[in-house]
Amino acid sequence: MSRTPDAVHQVIHEEVAARADALWDVARRLHADPEYAFAEHRAAALLSGELERAGFAVERGVAGMPTAFTARSGRGRPAVALLMEYDALPGLGHACGHNLIAAAGLGAALAVAAALPKASSGTVLAVGTPAEEGGGGKAVEVEAGVFDDVDAALMFHPGVYGWARAPLTAQVQYRVAFHGRAAHPTGNPTEGVDALAGLVELFNVLAVLGRRLPEGSHVQGIVTHGGTATNIVPEYAEGLFGLRAATTAALEELTERLRACADGVALATGTTVEVERATVRYEHFRDSEVLSERFAAHLARAGIELSPPTPGVYLGSSDIGNVSTRLPAIHPFVAITGEDGSDHTPKFAEAAASPRAREVLIAAASALACTAADVLLSGALREEAWARHRAV
Repeated sequence: MSRTPDAVHQVIHEEVAARADALWDVARRLHADPEYAFAEHRAAALLSGELERAGFAVERGVAGMPTAFTARSGRGRPAVALLMEYDALPGLGHACGHNLIAAAGLGAALAVAAALPKASSGTVLAVGTPAEEGGGGKAVEVEAGVFDDVDAALMFHPGVYGWARAPLTAQVQYRVAFHGRAAHPTGNPTEGVDALAGLVELFNVLAVLGRRLPEGSHVQGIVTHGGTATNIVPEYAEGLFGLRAATTAALEELTERLRACADGVALATGTTVEVERATVRYEHFRDSEVLSERFAAHLARAGIELSPPTPGVYLGSSDIGNVSTRLPAIHPFVAITGEDGSDHTPKFAEAAASPRAREVLIAAASALACTAADVLLSGALREEAWARHRAV
């Protein structure tokens, strides 16, 4: 078999085309049967089963997560990881299009493994990554060493924009709990220390702080406990605060500001306060420009053009950021609906099962597989990707 890039790419296109109906069936099955963070048992079984039947060596329950898996074809370095997300949103189903991410990653892994001889081309690693929507499966996998011997991590995301690079911020949530002293608000009001008043004042202080935060940073909070009865001065009040920032370093600074604000409010209100991290921290995404350019070029051959992101527009956060700090990674967005829409909505969930979604799925699977093949076959490309990654 010829190993010239053009010849390999042609084989990949043929492999994906031959699997197009099967990949769309996988995407539709996932869409019709949404499962949520760390409970994606049927999705993980479906995807890992397809890979196992194709000859991949499958390991389930990786990194201590029952719905995480790896599937390996070939051995040694170089190695490229194709990432699959498959968790849905409670109440909305696949309103983030993870059914398409999973099917595209599956198709890409199958196609590139079929197109390259296993004995001499390194490793194709398909990685099942649960709980992107708040649980941080990829972050857990990073810490468990799943990506330690990988040269590139590739995935795409459906969206309302067609952007070659993903402007994804760092994100974390903190639980802030104020402790006071209960009392009757009429009978002995001076004996009470109002924990809820402390929490409300923290919201006020953070609102002032928010006007001075840099671009990409914000704090959004909710009250999770505000007391038990109107005739009792609340002795306990709790809020959950989501923090985002353009970079992980800026997020750390914002976290310290939250702590300082909470401590100041506690001092002023006579309460005591606890500030505890409530979620896995998502680091900001570091795009591998050289690999994103390859993906965009391959996708353009299917008639789908990507552009740079609009300056100042951020598209949320993802645990792919934690992967991207360790190795070259891509997370391009490919539009399945118009820019007047939004993901995490019922309309986007409908779009994730539309004819346009099928077109994007097949094109993205081919582009991912071709980019993966480029990484495996070109030492110069790998060296450039790693050099730029280390320079950031």
